[in-house]
Amino acid sequence: MYLAALGPVIRSARKARSLTQAELARRAGVARTTLNELENGVFPDIGVRKLAAILELVGQRLTVLPAAGERGAPDYVRMACTSASTSFRERLRPDELVRILLTGKLPPARRPHLRVILEELPAPVLEGVVRQVGAWASREKVLENLAKISRALGGTLRIGSWTTPA
Repeated sequence: MYLAALGPVIRSARKARSLTQAELARRAGVARTTLNELENGVFPDIGVRKLAAILELVGQRLTVLPAAGERGAPDYVRMACTSASTSFRERLRPDELVRILLTGKLPPARRPHLRVILEELPAPVLEGVVRQVGAWASREKVLENLAKISRALGGTLRIGSWTTPA
């Protein structure tokens, strides 16, 4: 799991336990603003112990696993980042792409990278990105965010049978 995917997992698990951000933050020993930033994909400087405490309180656990490529499954997010970064000095990181797709918020410095992803990435790879990120949010939410980004860039999004006008 990419770090950006933790936010929606924590928020969903917190709500399932009927906890407010303030309650969870107090129990975990962190500031509510820190928890809010974490849930929204803006990563505060938080240690592993505090992160593990938050996860424990919402019934989740922090686990380290081999990278997707090492398990035999393609890492479409990493492929997309590699393709999007070939012509630019500053590389798009996988955690950045996941955060962008989970939130629908496109940082100005990443507009060129996302334009490459939407216009030049082979359809099967883009579909794989949607599936991979869809493990942390619904596929529909990821598609909505991609459509929002596509509109902001003045393009048209086509994934399988799903098309949105510019």
